[in-house]
Amino acid sequence: MHSFFIAPTGFGVGLTSISLGLVGALQRSGLKVGFFKPIAQPHQGDLGPERSSELIARTHGLQSPQPLPLAHVERMLGDGQLDELLEEIISLYQEAAAGNDVVIVEGMVPTRQASYAARINFHLAKSLDADVILVSAPEQETLTELSDRIEIQAQLFGGPKDPKVLGVILNKVRSADGIEAFTQRLQELSPLLKTEDFRLLGCIPWQDELNAPRTRDIAELLSARVLNAGDYEQRRVLDIVLCARAVANTVQLLKPGTLVVTPGDRDDIILAASLAAMNGMPLAGLLLCSDFAPDSRIMELCRGALNSGLPVMTVGTGSYDTATNLNRLNKEIPVDDKDRAEKVADFVASHVDQNWLVNRCGTPRELHLSPPAFRYQLVQRAKAANKRIVLPEGSEPRTVQAAAICQARGIARCVLLAKPEEVAAVARSHGIELPAGLEILDPELIRERYVEPMVELRKGKGLTAPVAAAQLEDSVVLGTMMLALDEVDGLVSGAINTTANTIRPALQLIKTAPGYNLVSSVFFMLLPDQVLVYGDCAVNPDPSAVELAEIAQQSAASAESFGIPARVAMLSYSTGESGIGADVEKVREATRLARTAAPQLLLDGPLQYDAAAIASVGRQKAPNSQVAGRATVFIFPDLNTGNTTYKAVQRSADCVSVGPMLQGLRKPVNDLSRGALVDDIVFTIALTAIQAANLPR
Repeated sequence: MHSFFIAPTGFGVGLTSISLGLVGALQRSGLKVGFFKPIAQPHQGDLGPERSSELIARTHGLQSPQPLPLAHVERMLGDGQLDELLEEIISLYQEAAAGNDVVIVEGMVPTRQASYAARINFHLAKSLDADVILVSAPEQETLTELSDRIEIQAQLFGGPKDPKVLGVILNKVRSADGIEAFTQRLQELSPLLKTEDFRLLGCIPWQDELNAPRTRDIAELLSARVLNAGDYEQRRVLDIVLCARAVANTVQLLKPGTLVVTPGDRDDIILAASLAAMNGMPLAGLLLCSDFAPDSRIMELCRGALNSGLPVMTVGTGSYDTATNLNRLNKEIPVDDKDRAEKVADFVASHVDQNWLVNRCGTPRELHLSPPAFRYQLVQRAKAANKRIVLPEGSEPRTVQAAAICQARGIARCVLLAKPEEVAAVARSHGIELPAGLEILDPELIRERYVEPMVELRKGKGLTAPVAAAQLEDSVVLGTMMLALDEVDGLVSGAINTTANTIRPALQLIKTAPGYNLVSSVFFMLLPDQVLVYGDCAVNPDPSAVELAEIAQQSAASAESFGIPARVAMLSYSTGESGIGADVEKVREATRLARTAAPQLLLDGPLQYDAAAIASVGRQKAPNSQVAGRATVFIFPDLNTGNTTYKAVQRSADCVSVGPMLQGLRKPVNDLSRGALVDDIVFTIALTAIQAANLPR
């Protein structure tokens, strides 16, 4: 068991953000990670659970022991019971450590009320025999002052010569010259960092969007009265503008994520902001101050902006006091802001020295493909594949944003099929920055050159040039032709098209892969402790026994190709020989056919879901099975059962699902749910790129 104790060098270093990132980074590497916050330090106004532990639970699915209340700790310290306090904390630590390879322990933050925090952190680290990682955030200080502050804190734990004092992570780094130049100057200046005994373990740049609260958070923290909620649950405040100037001088300030603060009687500013919102500008909202109620006639005139999602709130304080209150707001991540916490965790994880920390932990008992590890591996493998993926729904806003993310992060080389001016307009109205190299192809300009190749591909079906030209009006057909001619490596569609619209051209122009007779699908179900594969939950309504056997083989191959060991459960309403009836006989026959076709495959059926998934039930119902109780691939007998189960698990267990991923085609084509989020599209693009890389050459 290994422990990392993270200790701040001062107040406001972002200790919780670093905890989120370290847990994510270590999980990505296949380690089983625990988290422990020994002592709660609630902020003023915190009434719910301890913030760090709750954010870790909601973001990474890790349940940790309840931290000791601060009042309890101070009472014991005041009574001279430090040793008893440490014993109590060690007992809780053992709960966090049980079954894990490594535990992240978050220390106390020094405040005016907790000036003793550094002393307690020293005793905690020693008592837990933990490696110490300092966390610092450059404030308005010189590099020399920053270096001195880090060295003083290192000395409190025994100094750099103590092998347990590993190094420092710098957070919230703002540098006009860039992070590399900043770290180089600091390493040249700092005596500590010139040695091999003390390392710079991470340097996290400042990112405005990661520190942006939701508009709802602002409303709650100011106790504002909400006149129009709009999209205040989703919109984020990137900038705050106090408008006291004329409208003409205000227009250039109205940008995506701007919270416009103005007195309630400034009808001109209210109208200007509303007009910008109606033109597609996603402002964070309007905050009306000075206790002036806006004119009801003006608000009615702004109805279009309100209906488009513009949040409008009002407070009784004047402009100066409102600005002061906004400046003093608690900038911690709210416990229910999972989206922001996940983005912070991923960003921090990508900027720490993950490999060194993993090596420091030693060899884990068993590599653990957790959901964060799966997502991380998806992105890394997609980057390595460097594939060109066509997106036929090229001007759909979620698709444009996903393509921009994939292009910027190197996940795939995306091709949007749309008029460039339409994509530019979508990007402008949704605040999306289009990265260099993102391809945008106008279908009108390229469609003609695919008519003749399409006629040639479908000459056996009697396709004529006029009919081919008409079919190519559909951008999905056009994108599929690009894939058929090897101009792109994969296709992703479905944000506005049906599954049939996506699959039909692929079956006509791409065809099934050698050895397969049908197309099926899998979902990767990211449960808190592992990743499971569900097939087929999206394509085949009522597969025969022969088709079910093929779906099992396809799904097992998909699981293995993504690092999931395939143990295949053929699901039914009965286990083994206990049930009779046409439905269970179909599964029994499919199991026999799949075993004959792939004797090396760990596969069993029929199995009930609980017998397949839960070890204790599996031992009872199928004691001789190598699959029961430990299945990783679940094959459902029909679409009705599969689709219902996947949605029930997804919603009831708060489980993220990635997919559907289509399988059985010669080249990768993947379908999206029409309710897909931007992240869903990003991961589907990554899946498609990896599928393309795995194709036989």
